[in-house]
Amino acid sequence: MKNRIVEILQYTLKKGSGEEFHQVMLEVSVPLHAKNGIDVVAYGNSLHDADSYYLIRAFESEEQMKSVLEDFYASAGWRSGPREAIIDRIETSLKSVLALSLSAVDGLRNK
Repeated sequence: MKNRIVEILQYTLKKGSGEEFHQVMLEVSVPLHAKNGIDVVAYGNSLHDADSYYLIRAFESEEQMKSVLEDFYASAGWRSGPREAIIDRIETSLKSVLALSLSAVDGLRNK
């Protein structure tokens, strides 16, 4: 079984902005990801802190991840859409990329 490349983004948000950040993700950013063919596996506020957030995305390969994300972040939909509302609320971010089996990715999915 072929592995998927999984990107895990962890954000520390500005104090008190977690609820607003989630609304932007839910209503604007995640639908925009889907429209651009990006597989958002899971996202949400951390259980330990409403101002900590995670976004997990899966890709076919590292090359596909790089290409798709470059196109996404250069698009008018992102730039004139949720970009400012998201960037303005992030204090720090951490990115990890790993290879996982398809069943492991499916196990991570928001149900």
